[in-house]
Amino acid sequence: MPTVRRVSHAFLERQGLTTIFGNPGSNELPFLAELPENFRYVLGLHEGAVVGMADGFAQATGRPVLVNLHAASGSGNAMGALTNAVASRTPLVVVAGQQVRPAIGPEANLASVDAPALMKPLVGWAAEPACAGDVPRALAQAVFEARLRRRPTYLSVPYDDWAAEADANSLAVLDRDVRRASVPDAGQGRLLVERVAAAERPALVLGGDIDAAGLFDEAVRLAERLGCPVWAAPSQFRLPFPNRHPLFRGVLPAGIAPVSAAFEGHDLVLVLGAPVFRYHEYLPGRYLPEGTRLVQVTEDASAAARAPMGEALVADPGAVIDLLLTSLDGPSAPVGPYIPAPEPRTAEGPALHPEQVFAALRDELPEDTAYVVESTSTNAAWWRQMDLRRPGSYYFPAAGGLGFGLPGAVGVAMGSPGRPVVGVIGDGSANYGITALWTAAQHRVPLTVVLLRNGTYGALRWFGGLLGVPDAPGLDIPGLDFTQIAEGYGVPARHAGSAEELRAALAETPDHPRLLQVDTALTTPS
Repeated sequence: MPTVRRVSHAFLERQGLTTIFGNPGSNELPFLAELPENFRYVLGLHEGAVVGMADGFAQATGRPVLVNLHAASGSGNAMGALTNAVASRTPLVVVAGQQVRPAIGPEANLASVDAPALMKPLVGWAAEPACAGDVPRALAQAVFEARLRRRPTYLSVPYDDWAAEADANSLAVLDRDVRRASVPDAGQGRLLVERVAAAERPALVLGGDIDAAGLFDEAVRLAERLGCPVWAAPSQFRLPFPNRHPLFRGVLPAGIAPVSAAFEGHDLVLVLGAPVFRYHEYLPGRYLPEGTRLVQVTEDASAAARAPMGEALVADPGAVIDLLLTSLDGPSAPVGPYIPAPEPRTAEGPALHPEQVFAALRDELPEDTAYVVESTSTNAAWWRQMDLRRPGSYYFPAAGGLGFGLPGAVGVAMGSPGRPVVGVIGDGSANYGITALWTAAQHRVPLTVVLLRNGTYGALRWFGGLLGVPDAPGLDIPGLDFTQIAEGYGVPARHAGSAEELRAALAETPDHPRLLQVDTALTTPS
């Protein structure tokens, strides 16, 4: 009989999980032995960067991705990055090494005494097989749980299990497949269509799941059929609708009272592919205006169950969009032209206003460019200048945890061959995932990193004003030169000292990673 390792590798190969993002330790080496030739191992220099890269790769490809971490220490290093993957519902399959079985109870060095409990607050499913023979089945469950739940899973495997002989029943996993279909039944569909058709002033709220599921264009058709305003859900990590479309009203503010105010005058709010809602700032008030009904459609049963108001239908938003498009009478109402961006603001002194940077990106780069953004203090400037009309154009750390931007950009670029990818990264956040530059250089990932340097944690300065803490220490980070840091990791870099220099650099199309550092004036997120 083949070994547990051989059966597991064969299962992963059949499921298409042949790219592994990892940072190995001693406990992981037996799993990595004898990898098939068509497997690709992408080394990251820190586990947070490993998970960030895998997160970006999985979001870009829409498929589960394997992550290999080192026992409890490596898993702990990765947990901050995992919060973003959980919030974006990214199907990561995390396999961690464990000490040999006889060494776990005595708590030998590198033993993780209760490995599943370490990760269970975050992941959708976590386990350690009860015996070596159960490893292939448990690995299959980890893959299928990640695919079905759209959430990371975690499997801890004692490293002596991989060389054990598999039993005949283990081979059954090779032919397994698990899929789901969530189409509303006739009664649910009829009721939903009636609700939407009867609404006099409906509004649409779209979540990141719309873009992740490839429903960007379908959402545009639905909005135009209804002729109603469209918002992106608060705390948005993907853009589900063209941001300069005449029906788009922007990203909803992440507070109870302002969200309710935005819905004033609407009798129906239809939320597709989003939680209700991921608030951030504590701005209390009524959840909904008087007379407003909210209906949520999501595949995420947990999001439906925890919502504090409204009705919920756990179903595929794509099936619901198709149902509404085929059931609602009348052609789409004509819409006006897309709204042009205003002239970018300028800043006093040598530093550029972030709007000048974003206007340069908009004008100089191809329309299908995908942007991975982690520059939180420039959020308002970003949406004021950018014109994003294609699916998969925008990625943002879903849980707000810094460190996704640079690794995520590397992963998105690796998962989107042939598509331009740009990381728009603030100097505060860049340090959390800076080691991803080394991976980009080693794999010659065609990625442009635009590094916005303002010498401070701008978003925290803004929050200090909101929270009445104007004198908080530790908010300035002077003296960082990311061109030298990038060159040290093997990534060519230059400083763009003017808008003209930046535009000229962006007009080039290198086939390798590069970093463009730009000094920018301090702005606020809104």
